[in-house]
Amino acid sequence: MTATPAPTVLTARALLLDMDGTLVNSDAVVERIWRRWAERHGLDGDEVMKVVHGRQGHASMAVLLPGRPMEHNLADNARMLAEETADTEGVVEIPGASALLASLRGLPHALVTSADVPLSTARMNAAGLPLPEVRITAESVGASKPDPEGFLKGAAELGVDPADCVVFEDSGAGIEAGRSAGMTVVGVGPRAGLHGPDVVVRDLTQVRVEATGDGAMRVHIG
Repeated sequence: MTATPAPTVLTARALLLDMDGTLVNSDAVVERIWRRWAERHGLDGDEVMKVVHGRQGHASMAVLLPGRPMEHNLADNARMLAEETADTEGVVEIPGASALLASLRGLPHALVTSADVPLSTARMNAAGLPLPEVRITAESVGASKPDPEGFLKGAAELGVDPADCVVFEDSGAGIEAGRSAGMTVVGVGPRAGLHGPDVVVRDLTQVRVEATGDGAMRVHIG
């Protein structure tokens, strides 16, 4: 994905925002920690990185080590989450994220992330971004993206029909989850363009939200 999208206007009653790769650039931390994990398990780091974006850690491990008992994945994931929460070096906002969140004050929106509460709090704080009032985290769901549960819970928490929600996502797993939830999906960044979102932006500087006064929003893309 290299081209700027043609100007597009979407209508929504709520926005559901992923965190990593969408609001926060945490790629440096994710690369450090998951490549160390790959080395410990004798896996190719490049192949591991193709899997881990957008999913909860234990779900990624289940894909990468299909024969390993889930209790081992859960224990390993707990250790990984502690490492990731403690390591915020290089964590910055995606360009335009702070302006987008500021424009959403008083409008229905939620954070829907595969991170847990400590990790999402640490990364949003490190990037200097405010936490939305409504947050769907790893603790909120029984199934990781690409399952749509998180997005459907976000819509339910906001009292908005899924069809009236617009999802912002960067990963294949997240884009699939948004589509499965019956929502319009805006892809953010170069990864997103590979997974067929409804529209794609380079970063959030290409997004502007306008309240219409009837409980809806116009989302200007491009």
